[in-house]
Amino acid sequence: MTAGHLLRQNAVLFSGGAMAGLGGFIYNLVAARVLGPSAYGEVASLLAVYGALNAVNLVVGVVMARQAAILAGSERRGAVLGLLARASRRLAVRSLAPLLVLAILTPAAVWFLHLHSWVPFALMLVATALIWQSGVPRGILQGLQRFGWMSASQALEMTVRTGTLVAAFWARLGVAGAVGAVAAGAAVAYAVAVFPLRRLPRVGEIEHAGAGRRFVMIAAVGVGGVLLLYNIDVVLAKHYLDARNAGIYGGLNKIETIIFFGTVSVSQVLYPRVLQAVTEKRRPARLLLLSAAIMALAGGCAIAVFTVAPKLVIGILYGSRFLPAAPYMTAVGFIGLALALDNLLVAFLMAVHDQVLVPLLIAGIALETLLIVSWHASVGQVVGDVVVALASLCAALTVRCLLLMLPARISTEP
Repeated sequence: MTAGHLLRQNAVLFSGGAMAGLGGFIYNLVAARVLGPSAYGEVASLLAVYGALNAVNLVVGVVMARQAAILAGSERRGAVLGLLARASRRLAVRSLAPLLVLAILTPAAVWFLHLHSWVPFALMLVATALIWQSGVPRGILQGLQRFGWMSASQALEMTVRTGTLVAAFWARLGVAGAVGAVAAGAAVAYAVAVFPLRRLPRVGEIEHAGAGRRFVMIAAVGVGGVLLLYNIDVVLAKHYLDARNAGIYGGLNKIETIIFFGTVSVSQVLYPRVLQAVTEKRRPARLLLLSAAIMALAGGCAIAVFTVAPKLVIGILYGSRFLPAAPYMTAVGFIGLALALDNLLVAFLMAVHDQVLVPLLIAGIALETLLIVSWHASVGQVVGDVVVALASLCAALTVRCLLLMLPARISTEP
């Protein structure tokens, strides 16, 4: 496959990701402006918990992408519909116990996050159950490289979320309405992802093609680790900082994800392409290098904007009450780029089935948590903690990937 094909696939996913990102930021913009820093801090912390729980959805997606790619590559594409049905049933059954445990822990979560009601947390659990199920069809779409429908699912999720938010605020539902809008978006994401797969011919039976416990462990740590990297800081900030500063930090966290979600299509395209290359006994190093270059260029442009016009960006997104966040915008830009590169490197290491990923990512998460627990006197200290942790992890993952690219292991052929 040529670089042009890689760029075209990125363009398809980027368009959907851009719409999803725009919808997500309009959602946060409206929520922050209507609720103000203190109440928005509740929404931001609940979204952080939701994002961390979203690890299940993404792990399922990674496993489904791998299995769908194997089926397509072995000319058993007709068995994909059976894969969808079986995986959906199993996930539904296995989701019951963890969701029940989370429901029982609702009072503890309300205390830890300083929420004023249990209702938003309960609605967050509903959204979690829905988004977990969407991981099955979305992963299959990724494995089949049907990026158009995958892009549509992502875009419509955020579009519906934002539209429902506006309606909820019109009905004066406050924080509960904001979280309920997340559940509505998750339901639409699942429906849109399933729709094109139902048209596949049902030919042949799906064999027991489990991904293997070792791969599932790598995928769980890889996907869950990235989610924790950009959500655990918000949860800890909500616990340690006062309500106003927690809301300010929550806004900064969403700004950094402009770079992360704006470039996530690069990682989403890279993963099945590397799987395909490995299956065909080709070396995928050049794919990683080209993808990293695309991501660094896009992220650098965003950092430049954050540096030149921090108050303008904050003013447009959140309004004057969030202007105290302006001094941290450049640092937040580098956090976003480091997080995006971490995600890219993790996707590559998952695709080549590298187990060294596991201790590296666990160490990165532990470092970020330890730094925030130790130094959290202000928003600036928390920002500095995250910069150090994500930059250190990016350096470690880069070294590991470079070692895998040595001639004796992986060549630089595409």
